[in-house]
Amino acid sequence: MPSLPVTVAETYRYVVGVDTHAATHSYAVVDDRGALLDQATFPTSPAGLRRARDWIGRRTQGDLDSVLIAAEGTGSYGAVLSDVLSDAGYRVVEAPTPRRERGRGKTDALDAVLAARASLVMPLASLRDRRAGQAHTALRVLTVAREHLNVERTRCINALTSMLRSHDLGVDARKSLTSQQVTTIAGWRRREEGIGTATARAEAVRLAKRVLVLDEELFENRQRLTEIVTAEAPELLELRGVGAVTAAIILTVWSHPGRIRSEAAFAAIAGTAPIPASSGNTVRHRLNRGGDHRLNRALNTIVLTRMRTDPDTRAYVQRRLAEGKTSKEIRRCLKRYVGRQIFRTLAATHPGPEVLAPAA
Repeated sequence: MPSLPVTVAETYRYVVGVDTHAATHSYAVVDDRGALLDQATFPTSPAGLRRARDWIGRRTQGDLDSVLIAAEGTGSYGAVLSDVLSDAGYRVVEAPTPRRERGRGKTDALDAVLAARASLVMPLASLRDRRAGQAHTALRVLTVAREHLNVERTRCINALTSMLRSHDLGVDARKSLTSQQVTTIAGWRRREEGIGTATARAEAVRLAKRVLVLDEELFENRQRLTEIVTAEAPELLELRGVGAVTAAIILTVWSHPGRIRSEAAFAAIAGTAPIPASSGNTVRHRLNRGGDHRLNRALNTIVLTRMRTDPDTRAYVQRRLAEGKTSKEIRRCLKRYVGRQIFRTLAATHPGPEVLAPAA
């Protein structure tokens, strides 16, 4: 007979629920039977977070190993709090989505109690942990920064192209601008010409210089991503079509061993799990538009790279086209395959922690 999963209440003596907001956090301490021991609210200032940390220590007798912190928004409003408590030695997890009973009120204090009690009955294997570490934080910061840099660069290129097409500045901009053209424009000097043309030329120079600066920042960003990914998961870079940027996005979602329980769960997060769309005699599946869009785009980039450069992938595409599959259906199948390969690679090189049953 299979054993029942180990729950939080069987492992931890105290659970601290935290309802997080921008200005204040509300805390509630319950014991392993769900009894409320104490509640408090502290500001989110550095001093307030330290007071909350010390308050938790006093209410739980200073036993770090017997305390679980279940906080809402550990990746947003509760991120700094999570770091403070993790550095103090507490285990911090994301609180489960609250399910409120009909007719029951809502306050920050009630939400904190609800977060603590809902976590008590959860299996240990289902906890969404904050154990990713500093490398995960660095990858998240760098990948988000890269997205902003790319958006700004695209806007500058579009504005520069529009400027060159609407003013006669001596550059053929009928096609996309080359890097050599951008460098040339950035080096222009002031000329004796009408005020309208001179102003347009000055703006073109400013945009070109900004594009060059963004190119340099993107290059430095990629170098830093490569360093971190190489140190954390070099096995990803050995997979065909996986570069530093796509590997970084994958690692930010995968986070740490044990967060994603199975390959099927990874496919669901990536939005690559097929959705049945059959009717009558037609049996088919459609593209899943849910999940993490950044991860889905990363897998799509890997697939497109393999379709261009990998002979085996090109042969697969030709075979499925001959069977009557569309290009979208083939890409969906390939993304599912790539997601499976990536998850198995990470799971094999970074096995998750074993959950042991409590001693009798």
